[in-house]
This record gives sequence, structure tokens and C-alpha cells, in this order.
Amino acid sequence: MVGILGTQRALNNLRLLGLVLAIVIVAVIIQLQRSSFISPENLTTLVRSMVALGMVAFAQMLVILLGEIDLSVGTVYGLAGIVTATLWLGGGALPFTTSLPVALAAGIVTALTIGAINGFLNINVGLPSFIATLGMLNIADGLQLYVSNAATFTPAYNEPLPQTWELAMFDWLGARPFLSTIPIEVLWLVATFAIFWVLRHRTVFGFRLLAMGGNLEAARVARLPVRKYKYIVFLLASLMAGLAGIADFSYVGSIGPSQAGNLMFSAIAAVVIGGASLNGGRGTIVGTLLGVVLLAMLNNGLALMGVGSFVQLIFIGGVTIAAVWLDLVSQKLIRSAGQRSAKAKAAIA
Repeated sequence: MVGILGTQRALNNLRLLGLVLAIVIVAVIIQLQRSSFISPENLTTLVRSMVALGMVAFAQMLVILLGEIDLSVGTVYGLAGIVTATLWLGGGALPFTTSLPVALAAGIVTALTIGAINGFLNINVGLPSFIATLGMLNIADGLQLYVSNAATFTPAYNEPLPQTWELAMFDWLGARPFLSTIPIEVLWLVATFAIFWVLRHRTVFGFRLLAMGGNLEAARVARLPVRKYKYIVFLLASLMAGLAGIADFSYVGSIGPSQAGNLMFSAIAAVVIGGASLNGGRGTIVGTLLGVVLLAMLNNGLALMGVGSFVQLIFIGGVTIAAVWLDLVSQKLIRSAGQRSAKAKAAIA
């Protein structure tokens, strides 16, 4: 038993296997209820629905790996798209318009600015990340309404109509089909997964994040760049939320102010379900991806069965609580196994 449950790596692998089995079981149950679940059209919809959630969740995992949390990503997701739309199409509170490339740059810079402010409030001012990002959530939400004048923007029906090359460029950001049926936005998810997997599991940056989250004081004694790394993860979290918002704006074809609170909660849920600890020091990109797949599959399946969105939120909340409880139980098993191993070695000595 000690050999099986006594190491964190073995337990992580066990959790990943459990997630895979859960995904398979949920898929079978939904398919038995609705035969259209595995149709090409629905599978395309399912994968597309993972894009924004996955992009935000991968970056959120790095924040949680450090023992912090970013509650502002949902509104940053909306604000980046709103700033892009307002500057490009006009009609909002801003007194001028720009070309699409400049508007896109402004949307990304807006997202990065919020990430920098989150980092400053947490690192330099000393506010807990929960409070700092909760405050930025409300500020970004208010900025969405102010900048947009609470309007909805649709490039294809805007007056005046954008230039043809701008509409084509906008279409390539997320809506253009890839391999005839798959939205090109899905490539964002694939690229983001690859980048964050390498960043977390194959670089010094990722190993240092793990060490800092596991024991922050020891990391400071070892003179690891804790402040710098915290700034980087907050910037990455906001950047990915902004990019996801712009990509979804392209895919949907219109945008309006939205709290997007469900995205923030779902991203945190995916990270926790994937095996990360809210106390920091533990989390994988593969686990986060499996958490994203499970949540997206539950939402998609429940929608096919005609279950209301409020019930979907109940499911997400329940699954998140179960995942945190499982983490607590597993850590108790590890500690117990370690104590028994230490006692056995002491007895032998």
C-alpha cells in the first residue's frame, strides 16, 4: 500500500487514470441517452467549446501552482474583446476608431495591463490574490459597460462596414474552417496546450514554479525569483483570457458586455479536477486538459438532454467540491503512508 499510495507521482497518475475513466463513462451514459452525442457536428461543437476554457485554465493552473488565484479572468476575457470591437467598429465611448491590427493590439495590451495590476497589488501592495483579482473583476466589468456603452458589436452588419481585408483577417482569428469543418479556433487550444505543457514540464521556469508553490519560504531562502515569477503568471493568466475573448469574438461574430463569470469558475474547477492543489505546489497541464474535457462534456451532454443551465452550474459545483475532497483524502493517505514508512525504518534501525 505504501508503494502504491505513498508517492505523489503514483497518486497523480492514479487521478489521471480516474479522470480518463470518468470521461469514458460520462460519454457512454450521454450517448445512451442521446445518440447524436458522437455525431460529427456535435463533436465539433464540443471541441470548439473547450477552446476558451482550456486557454484560460492552462494559465490559471500556473497561478494556482504558486498558491495564488486569479478571479478576474472572466471579465478580462470580455473586456479584451470589447476594447477590440469598440476601437475597430466604433459606437462605444471611445472617441476614435482604428484599423483591426491596432484594435487587436489594444485589446491584448488591455489584458496585459490588468495582469500587471493584479501582480502589483499582490506582490508590491501585499493584497491576497483573491482580494486583488476580485477587485479587478469588478473594475474590468465596469470598464466593459463604460467602453461599449452597453452595446453589442457585429462586424458583418456594422455601419460603416469594415474593409474586406479586415473582415477576412478577423475571420481567420477563429471562425475560418480548418480541414473543411473544424473551426480554426481549435488550433488555438492545440497550440496553447503544447506551449504550456513545455513551459510547465520541460523548462526551469516550470520546475521553479513547482518548488515555489510547494514551499515559498524555502524558495525565498534559495533566492529563487519569486516576485518575478508571480508577475509572469498573472500576466500569462490575463493574456490568455484576452486572447480567448478575441478568438471567441471572431468565432461567434458578435460581442457585447458580459461578466463571463461561468468561465472563471469553470477554469478553476477544471484545474482542481485535474489534480492541482489550491494550496499550491501541485498541478499538471495534462490533468487540467482532462478537467476541461470532462466539464465541456458534461455541459454539452446536459444541454443535449435539455437540462437547464442552472443545473449545469450545480453539476460543476458538485464536481469541484468532490475533486477538492478527493485531494484532501489523497494527501491524508500520503502523509499516513509516509509516517508508517518512517516508523518502520526507525524500528529497523
